[in-house]
Amino acid sequence: MRRTVAWVVGACSVVALAGVAAAVGQPAPRPVWSGTETSATGTPAPADRVETDPVLPGADRPASAPAGHDRAQPATGRDEHTSVPAGRDRIGTLKPVERVLGYLDGERSTTLHYPGADYVKVHFDRLLMLPGDHVTVASPDGTEVHRIDGDPVDGLVDALRGSPAGRWAMSVSGDTAVVTLHRARPDLLGLESRLAGLGVGIDRVAHGRTGADREAAAEPGPGAAGPGREESICGRNDSRDAICYRSSDPVAYQRSKAVARLLINGTELCTAWRLGATNRMMTNHHCFTSSDEAYQTEVWFNYQCASCGGYEVFRSTKVWGDQVLSTDRTLDYTLFTVEDFPAVEKFGYLELDLRRPTRGTELYIPQHPGGDPTVIAMSSDRDANGTCAVDNPSYDGYGTASDISYHCDTEGGSSGSPVISRSSNKVIALHHFGGCPNSGVRIDLIHERIRQHL
Repeated sequence: MRRTVAWVVGACSVVALAGVAAAVGQPAPRPVWSGTETSATGTPAPADRVETDPVLPGADRPASAPAGHDRAQPATGRDEHTSVPAGRDRIGTLKPVERVLGYLDGERSTTLHYPGADYVKVHFDRLLMLPGDHVTVASPDGTEVHRIDGDPVDGLVDALRGSPAGRWAMSVSGDTAVVTLHRARPDLLGLESRLAGLGVGIDRVAHGRTGADREAAAEPGPGAAGPGREESICGRNDSRDAICYRSSDPVAYQRSKAVARLLINGTELCTAWRLGATNRMMTNHHCFTSSDEAYQTEVWFNYQCASCGGYEVFRSTKVWGDQVLSTDRTLDYTLFTVEDFPAVEKFGYLELDLRRPTRGTELYIPQHPGGDPTVIAMSSDRDANGTCAVDNPSYDGYGTASDISYHCDTEGGSSGSPVISRSSNKVIALHHFGGCPNSGVRIDLIHERIRQHL
C-alpha cells in the first residue's frame, strides 16, 4: 500500500546545537525550513540550483514481502523492552501511550509533544473507521501531513479476532505530532455514534531523544558498527557539513545527495545510498536483512544543512523501504528498493568503481553520523597529505582481505555509507567497521553477488 510522501523540516546536528547553547548560556535556536536542493540525474547540477517542493546469514538471500503488505509490526519486531541489534545506533525512545480517537463522544484530535525531540513517530493498535474516514499525523503548522485511510473490512476482522496487527505512521519531524480523525460526512441521525467499537487507538510513540533523554543517557562513546567494533573518530573530527563542499568540491557535494538517513523501527539508525539509475538502495546487512524490516524503515533523502555550520536544513523527502533483493552477512550488505521511487529520483545516484583499490587512493564518505544531517568525511589529520586515503587495501573484515581500511572519521549511524574514490567519484567500498583504522567492504566483491539485480 503506497503512502503519501511529505517534505519536512529536520534538525541540524543536535550535538552542535547543544554545544552552541552551552557556549552562550541559553537555548539554541530551532532550525527552520530553507527550501530544497535537488539534482535531476546522477550528473551534478549547477551548485546554485535551488528548488522549492510543495508540502505534501545466507549469501544472496532474497526476502520478499507480499504485494499490498501493510505496515504492521512484524512478528519478529522489537518493543521497548528489547535491545538494539549489534551495529545499529539508537537515536530515539519508545514509550507506551494510551490515546483513543473515537466515534462515541470521544475526542477527534490529540497532540503528542516531546520537547527537544527531532521527530515523533506514532503507532496505531486500532484503525477501525467508517468508509471515507481517515486519520492524519501532522506537524502543528500543517507543513508535514501523513494520511492513513481506514479499511473497515480488515479493521473489523482484526477487531473480531481481538488481535489487530497495528501500523506505524511515517514520522513527523520536530517535537510535536497532531493526530486527527477526519469524518467524511456528519452523523445527522446519530446512528454512527452508537458504534462504540469504532475508533482509532494509539498504543505507543517513538521519538527522538529529548534534552533530558540525552543528559540521562550520558553516552561516553560512539555506537557500535558491528559486533565488537566501534565506529570511530580518528584523531580530530575532520568531517564537515556536506554543504561546506558546494563550492570547493561541487561533485562530491552532489554525490552526497544520493545518500539517505535510515530510521529503523522508529528508534534505530543507519545510512544508505542509491545505487544506479533504477530503484536500488544499498546499506549494511547489520542494519536490516528482510523485507519485513525494510517495510518498517523510513528512508530520508536531502536531510542536509542549508549553510556550512548553520542550523537551517533543507526539506527532507521521506519514503518507505520496500523489498530486500539480496543480503549477505560476510560481505555485510543489503540491497533493497523503496516505495514511491519517483519521489527520490531527483536526488541522483552513485555508480560503482570495480577496480580493486590500491594503497593511497584518496577517499571521501558522505554519511549520517548519529542521525545528523549529511556530513562528508574527506580531510584527515591521520593521513600525511591531510586527505582520507586507503591505508590497507587487503584488510580483514568478516572475511579475509574483504575490506579496505582508512582513517576517515565515522560515528554510530554511519554504517552503510558509501566510500567514494576522489579520482573517479564512484563507490569503491561499503563502510561498516570502526576501530581506527575504520574499514569498508570492497565493492568489487559485493558486485559479484548483486550484479544480476542491477
